[in-house]
Amino acid sequence: MIRSRRPLAVFDLDGTLADSGHRQRFLERKPRDWDAFFAAAPKDPPLAEGVALCLEAAAECEVMYLTGRPERCRQDTLEWIAAQVLPQGRVYMRRDDDRRPARRTKLEILRRLGRDREIRMLVDDDELVCGDAERAGFRVVRARWSAAAASEAMRVAQQREGRT
Repeated sequence: MIRSRRPLAVFDLDGTLADSGHRQRFLERKPRDWDAFFAAAPKDPPLAEGVALCLEAAAECEVMYLTGRPERCRQDTLEWIAAQVLPQGRVYMRRDDDRRPARRTKLEILRRLGRDREIRMLVDDDELVCGDAERAGFRVVRARWSAAAASEAMRVAQQREGRT
């Protein structure tokens, strides 16, 4: 298989392409209901601005997806991407047992991808991921178009609990 040498455009899913606001309520409970949170992901409405940017980037770049969702959500995630008619691309997901903060797991993957490919942009809504990626020299587009800002429970899940 011949791999594309076009630059990469790397897109986050939740809060960037997918509006996960309707499922954040599952994280506000004690204990957090992770099964319900991820089971509701296929019902995420698309975020029009993120989808438009992804389609625009695909004209010049190979699109890849980088999400903090666990591997067990792969089939639902692939089906959601296809249903939104987003560009086909490799999907990088967190191992089911990986509880490191999103900023660490995503930066690790970006560095690996950037070893032999130009990364034209990372598009993500997580400020900590964006900040670390910028400090590492990556061009970042902050996805600030979601009407539902990440709740405190979502931020804790991403950074302290390493869940999404």
